[in-house]
Amino acid sequence: MTLIALTFFFVGTLVSGLSNNFTQMLVGRSIQGVGGGGIIALTEIVVTDLIPMRERGKYFGILSSMWSLGSVLGPVLGGGFSQNVSWRWIFYINFPFVGISLIFIILFFKLTRIPDSLATKLRRIDYIGSALFIASAVSFLIPVTWGGVMYDWSSWRTLVPLILGIAGLIGFMFYETYFAADPMIPVTVFATRTAVVSYIETVLHGLVLWCGLYYLPLYFETVKEYSPILSGVALFPLSFTVAPSAVVVGVITTLTGKYRWSIWKGFFLSTLVMGLLAILKVDSSVPAWIFLMLPAGVGLGMLFPGLGFAIQASALKGHMSMAVAMFSFFRAFGQAIGVAIGGVIFQNRMVAKLRKYPEFSAPGLAEKLSKDAAVLVQVVRGMPEGPQKMHLKEAFTGSLRFVWIVCCVLLAVGGLLSVFTASYDLNQGIDSEQTLVEKKDRNATVETGVTPSQKA
Repeated sequence: MTLIALTFFFVGTLVSGLSNNFTQMLVGRSIQGVGGGGIIALTEIVVTDLIPMRERGKYFGILSSMWSLGSVLGPVLGGGFSQNVSWRWIFYINFPFVGISLIFIILFFKLTRIPDSLATKLRRIDYIGSALFIASAVSFLIPVTWGGVMYDWSSWRTLVPLILGIAGLIGFMFYETYFAADPMIPVTVFATRTAVVSYIETVLHGLVLWCGLYYLPLYFETVKEYSPILSGVALFPLSFTVAPSAVVVGVITTLTGKYRWSIWKGFFLSTLVMGLLAILKVDSSVPAWIFLMLPAGVGLGMLFPGLGFAIQASALKGHMSMAVAMFSFFRAFGQAIGVAIGGVIFQNRMVAKLRKYPEFSAPGLAEKLSKDAAVLVQVVRGMPEGPQKMHLKEAFTGSLRFVWIVCCVLLAVGGLLSVFTASYDLNQGIDSEQTLVEKKDRNATVETGVTPSQKA
């Protein structure tokens, strides 16, 4: 499955890099997304299948640090390629990493095979549930992404697929509960209070994190008029602190066997700082926004391993891999709707604020300028210095203020829900039929005193 996911990612990257129109780009990005989603989920599943629970903290910390490193380098490299070379290199840069990953998987990733035949494994797949879930999720996420940008939220092009997606997801849950013989997502994954609470918190965490990673660079590009590269660098105080805090939490959790403290402290710190981001102004100094972003990264970083431990520790026997996969899905789901929710808030507040200025009071002008925050960057940067430009920057900053306030409230909700997170024993073994071949051989040697070569 890992090789299949890597292949999808490679093909999607190739199609996107060679695309000559928007349709080809969408097809390539869709294929790339399938592969990327598989890679994210499978890397976490591999860790849970190979590492005892208490020892996973440092490994998940490493995974989080790699994710953070990518988040840091991505905007900088992307901005640099777009500005100085070609946007196609945003995709081409992935090829060396795909090649290295492929070599490592072939050489070192040798798992014991489950004895079932291929036909038996194929019969166990929940085809109806999978088709219903994928179609419904896509139908829900696409209008959430283009609502208010390509089409109005009141347009049938937004409402129809959105309603169909919600209805499909409800139908999927009903089918999985009452009809599926071997459900794609067993209902027992949500059997404990801690699991349900942690999944909700994971959505909120992904939502707020992606809101910050998307809208803070827009603040730097629009209000501070930084270049794309410099905006990526300005994001370092947030993105560079996520990884170290995740690693530290993982190590401490491994040593102490306690994880709830990281969830409580992570939500408290990130809620506090996200609220303080609302004080950002047009003329805020560099030390001011650095001081605000540093603790925000620490708090959000603490939640990565903390929530992961809560979900894994509360998972019922035999459902560990599915619990981890759902953890990845809900985090990605939160990231997807985070930008959309932030966009709705920004758009509504921007319209209201622009109408207060006479120069933007012409019919339809405020709505046109506020339709897309990313497009507004170029509008502001292309304007001559003067009161009109300053008013636009003030409206932009004021609109983002409401985005930060909503993020603060959502994190506060997550913090309140974390009170219901139970404490589970992390001294649990590996709940998987698959291990590395050499690891299985070592275990056999310890139990029997005979090496595989002697046995042969």
